[in-house]
Amino acid sequence: MPVLTRVTAAIGVCWLALCGMSDPVSTASLEAGVLERINFARQYPQEFAQQLRDYRRYFDGDIVFLPGDENGRITREGPRAVDEAIDFLERQAPLPPLTRAEVLTLAARDHADMQGPIGGTGHVSRDGATPGERVKRRGGDIYVGESISYGHADPDEVVMQFVIDDGVPGRGHRKLLFTQDFRYAGVGCGAHRSYRHMCVVDLSGTATGAPAIPEWASNRGAQVFRVPNR
Repeated sequence: MPVLTRVTAAIGVCWLALCGMSDPVSTASLEAGVLERINFARQYPQEFAQQLRDYRRYFDGDIVFLPGDENGRITREGPRAVDEAIDFLERQAPLPPLTRAEVLTLAARDHADMQGPIGGTGHVSRDGATPGERVKRRGGDIYVGESISYGHADPDEVVMQFVIDDGVPGRGHRKLLFTQDFRYAGVGCGAHRSYRHMCVVDLSGTATGAPAIPEWASNRGAQVFRVPNR
């Protein structure tokens, strides 16, 4: 029998020793581009794998030298993490695209706005709020997952960071992006004091972070009732 479970939001942050050097773009354009590239990866995983193959060609040991970047970027795992991501994508079945949700977007922007000016990192806000609590403040509920990218202002680089998940045990960011039950997302990006750029992605099975009613139940007019805390 299907059950509703709360998604754990405290996924580790993906790190690069050197940040991205992309030209800045408008915040709105970056947010829209990140969601578009996430959906491309979900809908066409094998095509996204080809993009990673092209990226892999620029590695020299554990340092990647992209065109125009003579200094290179240090990675933790080198091309091994890219190869593992390619293998994952080749076996990944296509998933439905995520629809932009206003509540999730506002919560994601709230976190970027709070962390960016102080150079903070992680999923807990300076005031102690978790991703679910931030969504709840915006009128939603707590059933959300969250990924954060630091150091990139290009949508492709943000999403590649999530998918490759270099140095992150368990590939938590990738797992969130390819969670089948997620149907909605909100992206909030902004400047970051230490890493120049950051993007927060909040995901959920519903537009508000409320528990998703299974299709088999909703087709029969079922409703979800929350048991009050005692």
